[in-house]
Amino acid sequence: MPTVLGPAAPAAAAGSRSLPHGIRRRRLAAAIALLLPLLVATAPAAAAPEPLPYGGGDAGGGETYDILPPGTNGTTPLVPLLGMQLAGVGRPAHNDDQFRPYQDLIRATPGLRRDQIGTYFADSTFGIPSGSVERQYSPRPDVTILRDKQYAIPRVYGADRDGVMFGAGWVGAEDRLFMMDVLRHVGRGELSSFAGGAPGNRSFEVDQWANAPYTEADLQRQVEQFDDLYGAEGARIQRDLHEYIAGVNAYIGEARGGQQTMPGEYAAIGRPAGPEPFRESDVVAIASLVGGIFGKGGGNEIGAVRLLQSFQQRFGSAEGRRLWGQLAAYDDPDAPTTVKPGPDAIRRSQCAARLDAVASGALSPRRARIAAARAAKRRRSACTAANDQRPSATWFPYQRPVRAAGGDRAVLPDPGSLRTQAIVTAGPDRSAQEHSATSRGAGLRDATEPSRALRGGPGLREGLIPTLGPSMSNALLVSGRHTDDGRPLAVFGPQVSYFAPQILMQSELQGGGISARGASFPGINMYVELGRGTDYAWSATSAGQDIIDSFALPLCEPGGGAPTTASMSYRYQGRCRPIEVLRRTNSWTPSLGDATPAGTQTMEAQRTALGIVRARGTVAGKPYAFTVLRSTYMHEVDSAVGFARFNQPALIRDVRSFVDAASHIGYTFNWFYADDRDIGYYNSGWNPKRQPGTTGQLPMAADDAWQGYDPATLLSQREPQANHPQVIDQDYITSWNNRQAQGFAGGDNNLFSSVFRSQLLDRQLDLRLASGDRRIALPEAVDAMSVASTTDLRGQEDLPLALDLLGDVSGEDATVRGAVAALRSWQHDGWHRIDRDDDGRYEHADAIRIMDAWWPRWVAAQFGPTLGTALLDDLRDFHEIDNAPNNHGAHQGSAYQNGWYGYVAKDLRQTLGRRVRQPYARTFCGGGDRGACRRALIDSLRAAARLTTAQVYPRDAVCAKKENAALDPQWCFDAILFRPLGGATQPLMDWQNRPTYQQVVQFRAHRTRPGG
Repeated sequence: MPTVLGPAAPAAAAGSRSLPHGIRRRRLAAAIALLLPLLVATAPAAAAPEPLPYGGGDAGGGETYDILPPGTNGTTPLVPLLGMQLAGVGRPAHNDDQFRPYQDLIRATPGLRRDQIGTYFADSTFGIPSGSVERQYSPRPDVTILRDKQYAIPRVYGADRDGVMFGAGWVGAEDRLFMMDVLRHVGRGELSSFAGGAPGNRSFEVDQWANAPYTEADLQRQVEQFDDLYGAEGARIQRDLHEYIAGVNAYIGEARGGQQTMPGEYAAIGRPAGPEPFRESDVVAIASLVGGIFGKGGGNEIGAVRLLQSFQQRFGSAEGRRLWGQLAAYDDPDAPTTVKPGPDAIRRSQCAARLDAVASGALSPRRARIAAARAAKRRRSACTAANDQRPSATWFPYQRPVRAAGGDRAVLPDPGSLRTQAIVTAGPDRSAQEHSATSRGAGLRDATEPSRALRGGPGLREGLIPTLGPSMSNALLVSGRHTDDGRPLAVFGPQVSYFAPQILMQSELQGGGISARGASFPGINMYVELGRGTDYAWSATSAGQDIIDSFALPLCEPGGGAPTTASMSYRYQGRCRPIEVLRRTNSWTPSLGDATPAGTQTMEAQRTALGIVRARGTVAGKPYAFTVLRSTYMHEVDSAVGFARFNQPALIRDVRSFVDAASHIGYTFNWFYADDRDIGYYNSGWNPKRQPGTTGQLPMAADDAWQGYDPATLLSQREPQANHPQVIDQDYITSWNNRQAQGFAGGDNNLFSSVFRSQLLDRQLDLRLASGDRRIALPEAVDAMSVASTTDLRGQEDLPLALDLLGDVSGEDATVRGAVAALRSWQHDGWHRIDRDDDGRYEHADAIRIMDAWWPRWVAAQFGPTLGTALLDDLRDFHEIDNAPNNHGAHQGSAYQNGWYGYVAKDLRQTLGRRVRQPYARTFCGGGDRGACRRALIDSLRAAARLTTAQVYPRDAVCAKKENAALDPQWCFDAILFRPLGGATQPLMDWQNRPTYQQVVQFRAHRTRPGG
């Protein structure tokens, strides 16, 4: 069993209306004064509130739709669950009714008509049309819940805000109780104790314990500090949380008593009585999990150090450092951005490249001064380091390179001295972790994914949540200047992989100043997190900018003895301080749901004032601990301030008030807004204000902790709102987790190089805006998204360059000629991976097979001779060469997020003599010789073309299953898997690279805006 780190709070009784305990006694009088209007509303309502009529409270008019496969109902009783697993019968209603509409859109586009949108998306107008209510019920007198006949999406109406929050908790439990239970255990790093010891369960909890280890006191502290940090607004959110938990526990109480459905999975894991009551701290645990996956960036400075040392070993100190920086792509001016660069941003990026060339010795100071003077004369602005740091309309400086004397004050470990800190200290995964810590390449990505070494190969028993996948999403918004009726439109949503039931849930919340409909994560669904309000809609994509830094702490011995790399104390602010050890022990026994033999495993996280110890090594021969510190650590739920505001139309009156609300979110997200007049974008996140002379891209000294950092509260100064990328009413706005703006550095977990998948959306919009009267209708925007969703990014951006370089192949052998012909035919039809005629096989199947087989051979042929085997392997370990639809057997749908697509394209452009804004210090392909490059690509293409379908697409664990054995191996290799978070499963889905939850919106009216 997991170590108990704190007492459980007593469960709130069903219908309880008492004050939340987060309001301290010492502040009770002040809190009551602030909340007096709210306290008056605590008397039970005389009657259940009346639901709004269809369209009631909807001031935006227009068209609003959304979709979330597979279906709303995520609760299956035991008997139907067994029927589904044993005989394929007994699927409950509304478990899969959004599956087919979502899947089939790709065969209706391009050419979608306006009257067809409702076939592939659900109407998200507020309320339910007359005659379409399937169920109406009131779990408490101040709450009314309606569900529609088509999809059973819950509409919660509260007599006041307390009632809305209670209802949100109730429907969360009603639709996703078992998932909520899973998530709170994952958030605490104790999934195996709850659901079984499958390797996938253990792997997930290792990552969680490494990145967000908390004691029970830590979790509770984050609830209780809310009113201290945010005053009356924080106290209101505490009360919301209290009522939300009361709603969850009221449902659990009735399910235990037989009045409501208890998920059948509880019996399968040996817990037939169901879950323990929920606590407020459970919400913090779930938030730490969700925010730690989708709302953070950076944190692998230790891996970056190892990669830098590999570059310097191969190319020498100066050139190695320059090539490492260019291929890290922290600041690649050729990278596509959401805020489209204006002349000022382009000029500054050119200046930055020139300053970097001076710093690396590639350009002499004299030549740099001459170039700078010429630039100043032409553009009336000096090319200086100071100018580089000032924001403008399209230039947002963050983690800009240090150009002062001495350069970046990074603390680099002695080469070969780093050892990754073990998380598993006892149990079945200890030996695999120890082997990883000493193998070549250890730590290149292990700093952010400690469990990589534990995951094993094909056939691994994955457990309940083997992976939540990378953090991705996309957005496409068009200004009213370019739409058919002059009103903005948006097609956007989060990409959170695919689960059964889905890891998001839909709801509508109305009452007490709350008015919103959309999607939220179960267990933290107090507010709609992505959706629409009265006359506006919003969504997000994961941004991933760097809010996690590494610090080098000198180790010490309390008694003054000589420290070693094993010492358990560190020196900070003049004192030798003990390292705090956070320990979690999990035990499991076999069950119907998980037959893994009984076992026990212990995890440890070592915590300091500057974060969690991730590695140990030496600096100039002296022992150091290298930590990672996330700016949102110990503040996992603080972003609730922004989310709560999104749900209150009184606070969101226009795009600027939305930006202000988004600025209160500490997670790293790109936020998008649309109403009847404006579109807008804002990048949120607690971007720490670093010390001058540091960037945070490599480990820093303890004395270089963030400005204003307080180790007691873990708060520091942050970059001002004006420094965050943002734009209003750009011609169009696109995002697919790409770079935000020029000047804004990407985190080490991203590869913002010269090719990124946002270009798939850009191309589709550019094609439509360049034709006819240059205006787009709502169905065409859906077309643009859907066509992009089946396009191979390598085909669109890299293949044309390679085919140009290959040129005339009539003199080559038949294998090469046939391969090139197939690839050119595929290119002519748009590089799609699609079964358009629904015959179970891709069109252009041969070309796709050749491309898939060629890509790894192509990359090796282009870069291997110059990089050398060792560095090629290290760089591939840090950034995978291809994020293919198969996702290493995970079948997650999302693809082309990270890969060497930009490396390949920029290097081929250099080889072909085409313009790039920031050339690599070396041309890799053929050593810069075009003929040698061409021969390398032809030889690799020939080898790839000879491979059979069976060789390119071996049947992985998913495609080898009996129910999938007859599927075409290529189609199956790409197909989307809805990973069961429990016993209910779904069939495979056609591959498409699009948001899991998606909105389609175009408003045509609005309330009176501020100022009239």
